[in-house]
Amino acid sequence: MDILLQQIINGLVLGSMYALIALGYTMVYGIINLINFAHGEVLMVGAITSWSAIGVMQEGMPPETPGWLILLLALLIACVVTSVLNYGIEKLAYRPLRNSPKLAPLITAIGMSILLQTLAQVIWKPNYKPYPTLLPSDPFEIGGAVITPTQVMILGVTAVSLAVLMWVVHRTRLGRAMRATAENPRVAALMGVKPDTVISATFVIGAILATIAGVMYASNYGTVQHTMGFLPGLKAFTAAVFGGIGNLGGAVLGGILLGLIESIGAGYIGDLTGGVLGSNYADIFAFIVLIVVLTLRPSGLLGERVADRA
Repeated sequence: MDILLQQIINGLVLGSMYALIALGYTMVYGIINLINFAHGEVLMVGAITSWSAIGVMQEGMPPETPGWLILLLALLIACVVTSVLNYGIEKLAYRPLRNSPKLAPLITAIGMSILLQTLAQVIWKPNYKPYPTLLPSDPFEIGGAVITPTQVMILGVTAVSLAVLMWVVHRTRLGRAMRATAENPRVAALMGVKPDTVISATFVIGAILATIAGVMYASNYGTVQHTMGFLPGLKAFTAAVFGGIGNLGGAVLGGILLGLIESIGAGYIGDLTGGVLGSNYADIFAFIVLIVVLTLRPSGLLGERVADRA
């Protein structure tokens, strides 16, 4: 039972990060029907930028500066950098192809992903970099399982981020403009909405969510590197499809379920099978469930809420 509880905690932490990344995918897809495959690399840039910022601040700030404050400032700096980056990507790479055949922006997104990885490799070098531990390391015990302060921070920040996002989408003028643009951008434009501005804002919000996930991912696993965004990005895209791409609630549900499936499959089932099916096979469990769900329900668990474009 202790093993199962521990894997549930680990799965919720992992799923929270997947959910934040998946929201970026599903928001962009919901508005312009584009799969932004460079989204994982935005996560990577955010994590490595925060690593660089932490290094500078640790050298320039007094030694008694709280670790959480350094982490928060590094996160803010990384959010600004990735917001500018994602805004530039949308304006320079995707906007000119908005009315092109679907294959053109898809290939461009894959090319942008490779370009960002290569630039990060040149700027920060390809070696793995240890991410400093800025929060207390003494774990808390819950019913025989343990959870670290970093993991508590991940769950708390994820919950706050999701609440703020839902408030923005459902309670603000920008949110109404985003939903109107998702329904029909031409009609929204006739009603005074500026689709280009809304789409750019969506990319900026997606970059902020990816950066938060990237910093949390680096804090939890203790390392950053130029390829670190590929696998989380791929799994988050899987989570978005799992839950129903284009649906915010589906992205959250898909991310959390994928994290739980992966964690329980890797740890609990691995222990029951004597290590025959362990952490090396974590991806198998997640993708088998995905295949089964999409076979039975092709639109994902919560279906699709993206209207057909005339």
